[in-house]
Amino acid sequence: MKVSEAMTAPPVHVDPGTSLKEVTHWMAERGVGCVLVVQDDELRGIVTDRDIALRGLGSGLTPDCTVDAVMSADVVTVDADEDLRAAYRTFRRAGVRRLPVLDLGCLVGVLTVDDLFLDVFRQLADLLGPIAWSVLQEPPGPPSAGGGPHVA
Repeated sequence: MKVSEAMTAPPVHVDPGTSLKEVTHWMAERGVGCVLVVQDDELRGIVTDRDIALRGLGSGLTPDCTVDAVMSADVVTVDADEDLRAAYRTFRRAGVRRLPVLDLGCLVGVLTVDDLFLDVFRQLADLLGPIAWSVLQEPPGPPSAGGGPHVA
């Protein structure tokens, strides 16, 4: 599976001059834990709800301060065409929970740890589906007296 098949798209992004108050509104409205900071179609950084809470408001910044004051500028990215297993390695190596996804240098989405959980759950469902189906189709047998398996 490719990263592009598991990522969330389109990514939520803002200008570096957007206020923290506005960014939190966007995050709440879109149900996301991060926004990407983009200027002139170029990825400049990433800001998470944790960045706003700790680096921003927790450090005494006002809600009118701009997102560039709390964003992380050193952003680890992943390519849309990469195999998802490569993204797993990137998450492990970088120690982050979100990776902006680029396609030919253009921002096209975000891959999150939650997206990887969904991938794992899909794989488990694919693996366990036939087993569960065969178990569900067999009628339950009478309980055995000795607690061991029932032999007919």
